[in-house]
Amino acid sequence: MTGTTTLDLGPQTRIVAHLADRVTDDQLSAPTPCPGMAVRNLLGHLLGLAAAFRDAGRKDLGPTTDTDPAAVLPDIGPGWREELPKVLAELAEAWRDPAAWTGETRAGGVPLTGAEAGVVAVDELVIHGWDLARSTDQSYEPDPLALQLSYGMLLAAADDPSRGGGIFGPVVPVPDDAPLLDRAVGLSGRDPQWRPSAV
Repeated sequence: MTGTTTLDLGPQTRIVAHLADRVTDDQLSAPTPCPGMAVRNLLGHLLGLAAAFRDAGRKDLGPTTDTDPAAVLPDIGPGWREELPKVLAELAEAWRDPAAWTGETRAGGVPLTGAEAGVVAVDELVIHGWDLARSTDQSYEPDPLALQLSYGMLLAAADDPSRGGGIFGPVVPVPDDAPLLDRAVGLSGRDPQWRPSAV
C-alpha cells in the first residue's frame, strides 16, 4: 500500500448499517462465524472498530485506538441502533480526508501507516458485513471496490509466512473460480458455506 491509495468507505459503511438495521431483537443471541460471538457481540465489535478506525483516520489517538479488541467480549447497549449508523457514517467521513491515508496512526494498539489502517478498516467492514449478513439470513453484496481491496489485503496476508497463513484464522480452501466474496471469506479463515443452523 502507498500513501496515495484512497477509497470512499461510505458505500460499504452504508451497507453494513443497512444490515444492522434489519437485525431483529430475537436474532441478537444467534451464533456467528466468529468463535464465541453471538450477533450482539458482533454488533458490539462493529461499533468498537468503527470508533477505533474513525479516530485512527482522524489521528485522534487514545483509548479507542489503543485498546486490544480481544481484551473483552464486545457487546451492545440499549442505544446501539442509533449509535452504530452514526459512528459508521463518522468513520466514512474521517477517511474522506486524504490526510487520513498518510502519516502514522494506530488501531487496536498496533502502529500502522495511514494507508495500512485504511485498508484494514475496509477489510473489517467487508468481512464482518458478511458475518452479520450470514448470521441473520440476509443477502449481502459488498461494495465492489471495497471487496477488491479486502481480497488483495487478505491474499497478501495469506501468502506472508510471518502472518501464519491468515489474519482471522487458518485459510479455508475455496475453488479458484468461486465468486470473489467467497474467496475473500475463505482467506479470512471462514467457510463460505457457513450457516447458523450448522452450529
